[in-house]
Amino acid sequence: MKISIAENFRAIFYAPFYALRALDFAAGEGVEVEWLAPGSPGGAIDDVKCGRTDATWGGPMRVLKDHDSTPADGGSLVCFGDVVTRDPFFLLGRSDAANPTQFRLADLAQLRLGTVSEVPTPWHCLRADLEDAGVDTEAMRAAGRLVTDLSMPQQMQALQLKVSKDGKAGGLDVAQVLEPFVSAALADNTGRLLYTAASRGPTVYTTFIGSRDGLVRQGEAFAAITRALARLQHWMVEQGPDELARVTAPFFPDVPAAHFYASIGRYYRDGIWAHETTVSRPGFERLAQSLHEGGFIKTRGTYAECIHNFDGAARA
Repeated sequence: MKISIAENFRAIFYAPFYALRALDFAAGEGVEVEWLAPGSPGGAIDDVKCGRTDATWGGPMRVLKDHDSTPADGGSLVCFGDVVTRDPFFLLGRSDAANPTQFRLADLAQLRLGTVSEVPTPWHCLRADLEDAGVDTEAMRAAGRLVTDLSMPQQMQALQLKVSKDGKAGGLDVAQVLEPFVSAALADNTGRLLYTAASRGPTVYTTFIGSRDGLVRQGEAFAAITRALARLQHWMVEQGPDELARVTAPFFPDVPAAHFYASIGRYYRDGIWAHETTVSRPGFERLAQSLHEGGFIKTRGTYAECIHNFDGAARA
């Protein structure tokens, strides 16, 4: 069996996919995978919908958006194989801030917060956390305390500023970022970890994504790659974070080894990676709720509409 799988953008929290590729567990299940190079976030979705590419990986957010915005047909997207089952983002505060250990999410109401601009899910999930903590996020926006147009590297730069470059407002008090920004900031004492979004609990963040037509055309291969994923999940539990880091480090030649190993260790401790391939229903519902309440989708696709679980997948 042969399938093509398009990488989403390169990110450390996608480490299980790189380990699956490096260890070639798919071959043991009789699948030959053509791993396609990454593009922009979600860039392969259209190719999956029309059948030019068999599958990609990414957030169920894209599947929910597809069900919300396009008529149901053979190209409708579907998730399979739970991989990143908790939110991999963090909040970093200024290194010179007082009493960072006393931070509460409610404190953000009076702080200047940068939010991820590259993809929508991190903000929508954080917005839900803030609203749950009693923070009026629209009031923050109206007061100019939400900065939504900076890349993550730019957020890290703004975190060091006393005033912004235009001189009209202060630099960021808090930045929303992923690894390796956190490990680098902690090592260099240029930021303090305030909040780990994984502590929210299950929030399905990344799965394989195919189409309904793809399930018909490549269902056997999709089932086989899911079994390979189950083997990989078992391997991750047995081998631990250092071995996962060793296997996947070649995919990140520009990240210093110390920062990379620290990033993998933090994600491992935070429990962001699934231990079974069955997509978490509570995690899916939490994501769908956050996207719906944040206005990203008007209607919530159901678990049955958006998720396909293959029978016989092993638990790590």
